Order: sequence, then C-alpha cells, then structure tokens
Amino acid sequence: MEEGLRERKKRETRQKIHNVAMELFTQRGFAEVSVLEIAERAGVSKMTVFNYFPTKEDIVLDVMGEGFNDIAQMVSGRRPGESLVEGARREFLERLARHAPETGLDDSPAYTAQLRLFRKTPSLAARLLLFHIAAEGAMTEAIERERPGDPRAPFAAGQLYALLRTLQVQNSRRIHLGQSAAEAYPDAVAAATAGFDLLRGGLGDYLAG
Repeated sequence: MEEGLRERKKRETRQKIHNVAMELFTQRGFAEVSVLEIAERAGVSKMTVFNYFPTKEDIVLDVMGEGFNDIAQMVSGRRPGESLVEGARREFLERLARHAPETGLDDSPAYTAQLRLFRKTPSLAARLLLFHIAAEGAMTEAIERERPGDPRAPFAAGQLYALLRTLQVQNSRRIHLGQSAAEAYPDAVAAATAGFDLLRGGLGDYLAG
C-alpha cells in the first residue's frame, strides 16, 4: 500500500528529530543535551519529541529498534520442516550479509555513533538491556504460539537469544576497533557458524516438525 502524505510527514519528522539529536549528542555528549534543545533545533515542540520518542534514550536507539522489534521473525519466518536453530541460522546469516544493525556488523555513521554513545552513557546501556529482554520475550512468545504449553519454550528462546546477543557484541566490537563491515564479515560468518553448530548440539531439531 502506498504511503499516505500524513504517514510520510510523520516519518520525516521522526527522522529529523533523530538526526538533529544524534548530531548534538555526538558533538557534546548525551547528558549535556536537553530534549528542549533538540526540539528547538528540529523546529518542533518538546511535546512533539516525546510523542515520537517516550524517552531521550529512545531517540538514540531508533536506528536499531526495527531490527530488534522483528527478531521473532527468526521463529515465525521459518520454512516448512526447518528447525528453530536452522531457521535462525539462515535468517541471521541473511541479516549479516546485508550488515543489519541488530547483527552488530554495521559500519554506517549512524550505528558507529551509537556505539560510541553506548560506551560513554550508562543510561543508554541500561536501555539497550531492556531492548534485549523485550526481544527475548518476543521470541519466547513466538515459540509458545507454535507450541502452546511447551515448558521448553523459554529455555530454547533463552539459549538462541544468548547466541544472537554474543554474536552482536563480537561484531560491534570489531567495528568499534576500526574494522569495516566488509573486512569483519568473514570472521563474523565463521563465528556465527561455530555458534549455531554448538547450539544445534543442544537444541537439535527442536520445532522441526
């Protein structure tokens, strides 16, 4: 469906607020910039900023939000007969190949700016932890929809998400240390392959049929 004028203007306003805020945060630091200053620089009201972003931390996390929000696709988007591990492996490697932010293998200016802010700002690191908790919860819910009442669902989701989180941390560290996404990609694929092979030894063909 074609995007309407109202939806496009909302998307553009949201992006403008994010861009302005990131420029200010990068120049002066997260704590030193107020929401009012962001609003004035973006040409909107302070209330408008909060309508799009409930907290100041959410402004920074906007870039990776979409990827984390659809992480349950690794469960629900599996092909017929595909196990949880193999479906997640395929999906993760596809995201890795396009350098998706949620894999950590993203060397775009927006993502690298985020990494620097996370390392300097405890409140952002704490907010990112909540992202991970919510994403793991969504993965658990996706498994439970497929296997209602299965007591193994939260354990399977927890093991899978722990692997995804570890891979994301490893990849973002490579980017932080100065590698480009293209340079880091072979090592990232090797790490993902090793991790999913190890996970398969524990979960086996869970959800395959």
